[in-house]
Amino acid sequence: MESESGVLRGEHFLSGNEACAEGAIAAGCRFFAGYPITPSTEVAEHLSERLPEVGGMFIQMEDEIASMNAILGAAWGGMKTMTATSGPGFSLMMENLGLGIMTETPCVLVNVQRGGPSTGLPTLVGQGDMMQARWGSHGPYEIIAVSPSSPQEFFDLTIKAFNLSEQWRVPVLVMADEVVGHMTEKVTIPEPGTIRLTARRTPRVPPEKYLPYEPDADLVPQMAIAGHGYRMHITGLTHDRKGYPVINEEAQAELVERLVEKIRKNKHEIVEYQEEMCEDADVIVCSYGISARTSLLPIERAREEGIKVGFLKLIVVWPFPDELIDELAGHVKGFVVPEINFGQISLEVERCAHGKARVILVPHAGGGIHDPEKVLEAIRRAAA
Repeated sequence: MESESGVLRGEHFLSGNEACAEGAIAAGCRFFAGYPITPSTEVAEHLSERLPEVGGMFIQMEDEIASMNAILGAAWGGMKTMTATSGPGFSLMMENLGLGIMTETPCVLVNVQRGGPSTGLPTLVGQGDMMQARWGSHGPYEIIAVSPSSPQEFFDLTIKAFNLSEQWRVPVLVMADEVVGHMTEKVTIPEPGTIRLTARRTPRVPPEKYLPYEPDADLVPQMAIAGHGYRMHITGLTHDRKGYPVINEEAQAELVERLVEKIRKNKHEIVEYQEEMCEDADVIVCSYGISARTSLLPIERAREEGIKVGFLKLIVVWPFPDELIDELAGHVKGFVVPEINFGQISLEVERCAHGKARVILVPHAGGGIHDPEKVLEAIRRAAA
């Protein structure tokens, strides 16, 4: 069912990629620029039909570099913007992701991960881009990334990604994977007026007093819209509060420290996870995306065997819940981390556990999901 505005509502049978597209529309996204790439193409295909129905614009760009640039420019024109890609395209977007971080441009970048490296497995699952999501661009910075494990979460977390991007003026990554993108399930879409949306923080001062990079108390500046009478200078160079390039150590220290601290100091408002049965656990399975979902059966079987095992699903992966892992490590024997790579988030768990608990990676090269028996065996080892 559609509302009068064309936004869907009610219950629908959608793939994860379609749910992502509808989540973007529900969040107020009205501009999408992208380049087709398996297994994310359905996001673009769906939006190519739906955005014109809600007064939005879809543009197929010549490549992923241009796609990322286009959504940054449209964001400064006042739009909520998004692009979607997969591994090779994600790599191409890294330079302009850094531009979005430096210019504090709110936008959403969806990565439906596939098996790699290189062209790898275009149609099959992988989770090998998680560290690239954190460190893929150059220079010191902080990023926000969420990871859905179902079509419903793909819908919900796309909305959350837009809200986070507007609140903290930073590009936000939605790190999905091929299985979640292509599985089809019931997705419940609330009435448009009931969805909480974060509005862009526009200037509260007249144009003559506006400084594009003058931060508020939470370290986030107000953002003017191009063409609305406010003077702005937007550059990827190190800049002062007017936006003008200043190439020296002092300007770098002031600007980059704020870019980092606006995320770190507000981390408690950003981090999100799902925690179950961890109070008395001897072992905790920590995972994300489809690997979190396929961990549920081995957790159930381990409980049937008498192993006290808890479940920690990372919903926001970056910033990482360092303090939580450190706290849990103090009263468990070990963590089990299933992921479809050869060790990425498991290294973060190990870092944050500070040697107080074992960390056992359950790796997978990609192309499929974990064998539940391998996860169960890792749980047994951790409990021993």
